[in-house]
Formats: sequence, structure tokens, C-alpha cells
Amino acid sequence: MSNKKKIINDPVFGFITIPNNFLYSLIQHPFLQRLNRIKQLGLASFVYPGAQHTRLHHSIGAMYLMDEAIHNLRAKGHEITLEEANGAMACILLHDVGHGPFSHVLEFTLTNGIHHEEFSLELMKWLNEELDGQLDICISIFKNEYPKKFLHQLVSGQLDVDRLDYLRRDSFFTGVTEGNIGSARIIKMLDLRNDKLVVESKGIYSIENFLMSRRLMYWQVYLHKTAVAAEKMLIKTFTRAKELSSNGTTLFASPYLQYFLENEVNKSFFAQHHKDVLNHFVNLDDNDIWCALKVWSNNEDKVLSKLSSCLINRKLFKIEITNEPQSQERTQQYINQYMESLNIDAHEASYLLSCDVISSNMYNEVNDSIDILYNDGSIKDISEASDMLNIQLLAKKVEKYYFTYLKL
Repeated sequence: MSNKKKIINDPVFGFITIPNNFLYSLIQHPFLQRLNRIKQLGLASFVYPGAQHTRLHHSIGAMYLMDEAIHNLRAKGHEITLEEANGAMACILLHDVGHGPFSHVLEFTLTNGIHHEEFSLELMKWLNEELDGQLDICISIFKNEYPKKFLHQLVSGQLDVDRLDYLRRDSFFTGVTEGNIGSARIIKMLDLRNDKLVVESKGIYSIENFLMSRRLMYWQVYLHKTAVAAEKMLIKTFTRAKELSSNGTTLFASPYLQYFLENEVNKSFFAQHHKDVLNHFVNLDDNDIWCALKVWSNNEDKVLSKLSSCLINRKLFKIEITNEPQSQERTQQYINQYMESLNIDAHEASYLLSCDVISSNMYNEVNDSIDILYNDGSIKDISEASDMLNIQLLAKKVEKYYFTYLKL
């Protein structure tokens, strides 16, 4: 087959040419097209109305950056075969196929203890059977079993093309300009030493900007307190829906959503009903959730209807973020208030508030360092090389306590 030279007009990177028919066929596959119905930033559009971009946007952008990185490394004399290039680009295209509705929000609600990467791997294996083994290298790279380890670093590492795309893309669509990074320059500065990615020393300022931008985007977008409040509401809503379903209540839902409401889909259930779970999962997207919420807003269960109608109409939980956990006395005050105002019991009232901790860890050199290559051939970790950033502070795990509650 000749290359159809399909071109996508991307608002972030401009015209993206899909390299070949193999990658185009992956993009056209239902597993990838489903990502066009899942928002990249979950419920962040409650805060940033422009954040309407999807996981498919992101996956195609990451594929483009992977292609650029491979061209750059080849130009510097490193051998990457066509099969390896296709494997790496297929891997980054498919790395998010395991995301459920609203990306991370319902990851441990509709499914219990199953990380999205586990679903991604299982769907890659399923697709590989359809394609008669054409994804063997892709899966090997994803599992970090391929001999050329730098290919896995490009998919999942401190400087992977996944992060280079989502920081640029999320910054663009939210309008948070602090997140904008020089992804093109970072890719141009990439090189290899001992089968490991390094950054030429003249790119150090771009790396410093990348690390600072990532920190700002986490607290300004990904962990924005209003987005966190909305996410906790959605989690509480579906926890309540699952409880009602387990007690014999039949709730309106698509067949695919119904499956996850009525079954406790955990690791052991997944192992026993592997194909059945995947068949329902690949048909589940944001639309199933919104459709259910609209109907549930008129449900006879006071808690489910209250939470659903508040999400539909953006009457979100109030949220307070502190350095100390909330006192038991204060949470009990709100529970008593809900019991009295809504005529519900204490268990039902507990769905209308949430206490937890949120944390971020921007840089961990133990797992995967960012190495700077100097002209004399020496290599230093960015924590040593940077004279501007306090990497120890960036590497420090930041924890904040939050208290979200429904204001009556």
C-alpha cells in the first residue's frame, strides 16, 4: 500500500503528517477513535472552559513529537530502524487507550485497583492479535523490555514525549501560558549515551523551564481546587450509584456503564472475566457518564439526585485546602446539617462531603534522572547542573489536605 500522506491540522504543532499507513490504520481503529470522546483534562473545563481537547488530540500530538525525536536522534548518528520507529510511535499512540471516562477521575471508582496502564497493555495485546503480531515491538517498548531502553524513556520518563505534548497542549487550551514549554528545542537537544537519553548542555535552560512549567501546571490546572472539588463530586456520585446498584436498585445507564455499576470490577474479577470486561470498557466514554447524570438528577434517591443535578448545573462542592487535616468535629457538623436539612441518615450525608490529601512530586532522579551532557563528554544530573533551580525542592513531595462539602 502506498502512503496516503494524511495530514492533520493541529492547533498546537500545525500540520502533522501521519508517517505511514500502519500508523494511520491505528488512528482509525475504534480503540483510538474512542479517545475522541474522552476529555484530556477530565472536569477541568469547569474551571477553564477552553479545556475541551481530547485524549486523541494528545495521542496524535505525542506521536508527532516521537517522530521528531526519532528523526533528531537518527541525524546524530544513532540507528533506529523503521520497525523500531513504528513500534515507538504506535506505543505512544496507544499509551492512553486504557483511560476510562474523564481520564483519571473514575479510574478507581468504576474499576477497583486497576490502573489505566494495565488496561492499555491488555488492549495493545488484543489489537496485536488482530494485527498478527505487528505490535510486538510496541508492547515490548511499553513494558520496558525492548533492548534499546531509550525508546521506553521517550514513552515514559522524566522527559518523555507524553509530557512534552500534554504540557504544551493543556497550556494552549486552558490559556495558562505559564505551562508553555520549548518542546521543539528540548527534542533538538536530545542525544544518547550508554543507551540513555541525555540533553546537550546548551538545552539546560529549556529543561529548567520545563520543570518549572510542570510544577505550575500541576497546581494551577491539574490540581486546581475547583477541578478537585468537581472530581470528588463525580467520584461520590458513582460510589453512591454503585452502592444502590449492589443493593438491587436498577439505575438508568447504557449497557456498558451498567456493567461497571452492577459488577465489582477489581483485579480478580478482571482476571476471571478478561474479555468481557474489555468489551464493555472499550465502549465506555464521557457520553455514557453525562447521559446517566442527566437522568439521575431526577432519581428518587436524594443523594444521587442531589449530586447529579449539582454536577449538571455546576453547583460544585465548596473546597478548602489546608496544611492540616480537617477535624472530626467540623465534618460531623456538616453531616448533622445535611441530615436535618435533607432528611437523610448519617451514611447518606457522608456522600455530600469529602476529606483527603492531594500531593505532587515534580522530579524524582532515583526513578529516571534528567542527565545533562557537556562538551567534554561529562554527564551531570540536572540537580547538579542547574545553577538556578533548587531541584531538591522540586523533588520534595508536596502534600495538602482538602475538605470539600456541599453548601446548602
